Amino acid sequence: MSQIIFSALAVYISTSIDYLVILLILFSQIHTKKGICQVYLGQYLGTGLLVAVSLFAAYVLNFIPQDGIIGLLGLIPIVLGIRVALIGEEDEEEVVEKLESRGMNRLFWIVALLTIASGGDNLGIYIPYFTFLAVSEISIALILFTLSVAILCSISYKLAKISFVSETLEKYERIIVPIVFIGLGIYILIENGTIQMLLNFI
Repeated sequence: MSQIIFSALAVYISTSIDYLVILLILFSQIHTKKGICQVYLGQYLGTGLLVAVSLFAAYVLNFIPQDGIIGLLGLIPIVLGIRVALIGEEDEEEVVEKLESRGMNRLFWIVALLTIASGGDNLGIYIPYFTFLAVSEISIALILFTLSVAILCSISYKLAKISFVSETLEKYERIIVPIVFIGLGIYILIENGTIQMLLNFI
């Protein structure tokens, strides 16, 4: 139980650091309850769609008989982690500027689309992660993801007016994300016996 809780939180946190930056920028400019609710709901919708796609892909991959082959998906977060370490991620502020120029009337849908657009890397993490989880473990992970979205939005809202927080996060993002991504990839490779499979093949 503790292992699935830790891994689910690690997966969500590692894939949501960029969301924190976006949400901080959004919340710093929104002062109405309606706008705040739209950001929350948009974040839930975007995350929910990413998770749904990942679960579907993981279900299809479950027809592959060898766990070692599935474990090769662990290479994806490793590659993503190396990429972030070397070249960084896209500048989210450019996307937010486009959002601001369109106004806040459709904030809910725009936040959802922004979440999905910024979550391309999330699929590379979620799919291999969900692939080797049992149904009961997936249920626990989904509950934790649901709670984590609310916590992420709440923290972002409270920190939105503290300027040095977002600056510090952006400064160290390229250190934190690669470490977590690469660690997760190695965990997936070991958990599925992929490393042993490759060694036997050699």
